[in-house]
Amino acid sequence: MKDMLSAISYGEILWDVFPDGKALGGAPLNLCLRLKSLGLTVKMISRLGSDALAKDTQAAIEKFDLDQSLIQEDDSLETGQVMVRLDSSGSASYTIKEPVAWDAIALTENNLKAVKQTDLFIFGSLAARGGTSRNTLKELLTEANYSIFDVNLRAPHYKMEHLIQFMKQADMVKMNDEELEEIAQYLDIKSQNVSDQIEAISKHTETKLICVTCGGDGAILYQNGKIYKHPGYKIEVVDTVGAGDSFLAGLIYQLFMVENKPEESLAFACALGSLVAGEKGANAKISKEKILEKMAE
Repeated sequence: MKDMLSAISYGEILWDVFPDGKALGGAPLNLCLRLKSLGLTVKMISRLGSDALAKDTQAAIEKFDLDQSLIQEDDSLETGQVMVRLDSSGSASYTIKEPVAWDAIALTENNLKAVKQTDLFIFGSLAARGGTSRNTLKELLTEANYSIFDVNLRAPHYKMEHLIQFMKQADMVKMNDEELEEIAQYLDIKSQNVSDQIEAISKHTETKLICVTCGGDGAILYQNGKIYKHPGYKIEVVDTVGAGDSFLAGLIYQLFMVENKPEESLAFACALGSLVAGEKGANAKISKEKILEKMAE
């Protein structure tokens, strides 16, 4: 196990506005906070407004003791918000405001230097919806030592040609089964078999490490030409917000910090993701002991 592993998460910080209140969120921030709880050294590159909500955001992040030195301030655009609706099964749908501050993340010497000096650079597709943040992302990717792309599609906030280009640039790609289907259709992959689709995407994008989450049916990991599967863990779902982000954090922790085998890494990630789905909100406190207990069931 590595003593120290550093990661930078790039993209949106926002507030998820539920019918009964608001919660700090954004997939890159959720991921960042979960990685920190697992013992990684983490920073976040993002942008907030100069409004009252930005002050609330800074205060909320302060409670997690997260480094805010790479989070920028915007004088004209507001801090991001997302309206969240939950269906009867706890699955979330989102209405995402635009443009907001994280659409205008600027390229700076500080964030270029930070990415160069960091082990892992993790980014999603949502922060690439606007030209400014997308262009900054492209530049930062040229300096990344190892890049991880969390596809995380939110219609209508993406273009497939941008996604494919980012997949080609990334060392590792994570998506869910619905996103896999959409990408396979776009690339005109004929097979309906999930493993075949993953292998075809790997060949097209030259990505050696691809992970696909399948909701309550676990996840699939493709690594160096081999397929690994885990059926997932049963849980009574409260809400799915942040479950995929925590899954990815668990997988990154296991593969790159613990340097565990693919099968065990996948099991740990599935257990963590399921535990988050069983709690309210994206950033519930979940100990490693609780994860190991879930794995032992």
